[in-house]
Amino acid sequence: MTTRVIILNGGSSSGKSGIVRCLQAVLPESWLAFGVDSFVDAMPAKLQASDAGLDIGADGTVSVGEEFRALEAAWTDGIAAMARAGAGIVVDDVFLGGAASQQRWQKALDGVEVLWVGVRCDSSVAEGREVARGDRVRGMAAAQADAVHEGVHYDLEVDTTHTESLVCAQTIAARVG
Repeated sequence: MTTRVIILNGGSSSGKSGIVRCLQAVLPESWLAFGVDSFVDAMPAKLQASDAGLDIGADGTVSVGEEFRALEAAWTDGIAAMARAGAGIVVDDVFLGGAASQQRWQKALDGVEVLWVGVRCDSSVAEGREVARGDRVRGMAAAQADAVHEGVHYDLEVDTTHTESLVCAQTIAARVG
């Protein structure tokens, strides 16, 4: 089977978005990119900072509600439909629920060939990136650095602590079949 979806999972500021851009440049075919940040940005404002939607605490902890989960299910099903229609898809996600988050994707992508990639980064490096970006709540990177990987099974892992996005993307592209 040919890989139709590449899912990158890693904490905030771990370097996933940079890898995605590089993957689009190095993969021989055209691949669409979708990220959880874009999904969150697409949600109605009333669901951002809401118990029903998405709530980011002052310490960077993230919790999601029922409406978020319902919209997330529609989003994952839509991405799966595009892959089944023949598009190559790269997903940049943060598995807040660890293994449970992966299981939701596995259910949506049943029958689709997926390359599961863990994106790791030392929490102190991710925290530095978080501060430099200026668009994240401080503490989010540290809170997510290890938690998003708990119970998740990968085909491949990359570490952006000391490795550039392009090198990580080339490593991932070499595994796409």
